Amino acid sequence: YMVWFVWLEARVDVPFTYIHCAIDDYIPFCEYFIIPYLLWFVYVFATLALLFFDLKHLENYYQTIATLIIGMTASLLIYTLFPNAQNMRPTQFTHDNIFTQVISMLYATDTDTNVLPSIHVFNSLAVHMSLTNCEALRDHKGVRYGSLVLTLLIIMSTMFLKQHSVIDVCCGATLALFGYL
Repeated sequence: YMVWFVWLEARVDVPFTYIHCAIDDYIPFCEYFIIPYLLWFVYVFATLALLFFDLKHLENYYQTIATLIIGMTASLLIYTLFPNAQNMRPTQFTHDNIFTQVISMLYATDTDTNVLPSIHVFNSLAVHMSLTNCEALRDHKGVRYGSLVLTLLIIMSTMFLKQHSVIDVCCGATLALFGYL
């Protein structure tokens, strides 16, 4: 996966279709959303670890892994066959703080290509749906609601950091729904 993704990120010799819609113009850039954006990494890893160590219901772990593999592979296929990008990132930041400094590092390592569908959105929703179906968490509504809030903040972060268009988010959510089904 990573070799394929890195190769796609390095491509510059293909014509990209730029993804944008009018709603994107009404969503302001907000550097504080870097926090939930980065929490995505912890969220996905922690959920997979939790599901893996729930030995009574290991099938939920395998179903989650299969969903993630299928969805992320589908995303890479889409990026390969339909090279896409966005051009919404700010060229300069109005504030100079730790948040914008981290975002500058993010922008330097994560190009503005391969955006549709959003893997951040897909993975967040796939992981959340797995948690809501987790038998071990059936009586832990706080964890399930916390997962929902974090998932929504992660999804919002992709748009407020200008990493993704609303269109990318909708496609990532659609892919997650198909993965869930």
